[in-house]
Amino acid sequence: MTTLRIGESFIGDGVNAAHINTVAGPRSGPAGVAWATALASPSSGHVPFVAVLAPSLPVKPLTLFVTKSAPTTDEHSTHIWGPAQAGVAAGVADAVAAGVISPPETDTDVVIAAVWVNPGADDADAVYRNNREATATALRNGVEHLPALDAVLEARHAPRNPFYTAPTS
Repeated sequence: MTTLRIGESFIGDGVNAAHINTVAGPRSGPAGVAWATALASPSSGHVPFVAVLAPSLPVKPLTLFVTKSAPTTDEHSTHIWGPAQAGVAAGVADAVAAGVISPPETDTDVVIAAVWVNPGADDADAVYRNNREATATALRNGVEHLPALDAVLEARHAPRNPFYTAPTS
């Protein structure tokens, strides 16, 4: 694929839910520029890193994990670096295994995953499962240009998220 693909997914509920935003595309295009820039420009509490399936085994395509929540405690930090990272890496590999990302693209493309881990997360296995599914889903959504415009236009009448539900008129 030669286009920039942007995806989003929210999986789970409560403190162990996963909210993932992905940007994927060729290293030679805007995704590659954003990937390199983000890696070279850490900020306090938000240090991008390459997601690995095991030490010295980065997932392919190379995936930059960018946390949307600065670590607040040792446990929160462990959830970010441990199960959330493992879930993102496995979710990218799942997308490759499912054909969402083709084998040739694993060497030419990059992925950026912006990841929310709630500071109150309390179940490492749920954090892992939710991040794995959310990552694979966000990547698929980017390739399939989801959500459909009809769904967006319908939802405008009653927007909601885990923190707010608009009143109905």
